[in-house]
Amino acid sequence: MLSKTLTLENETGLHARPATELAKIAMKYPCDIKLIANGKTVNAKSPLMIMSAGIKQKTEVEIQCDGEKEEEAMQEIEEAFKNNFGE
Repeated sequence: MLSKTLTLENETGLHARPATELAKIAMKYPCDIKLIANGKTVNAKSPLMIMSAGIKQKTEVEIQCDGEKEEEAMQEIEEAFKNNFGE
């Protein structure tokens, strides 16, 4: 299992569009991917679950990838965070 803590820099937080982008990335990989923020652990393959976590700008988010292709999944998710999900 890989685990990494990233800080969300998006001004608007993980609202519908970036949550959907993150879920699309997560769904490409067979491993389990979880986000942990604000005391909640959610499935990163579900945009609704991501939005329910209420992740705002400057929030630290722990990403956990566990299983096949976990390294590739973590790398792509990290890139998405760095690029502010294209916003």
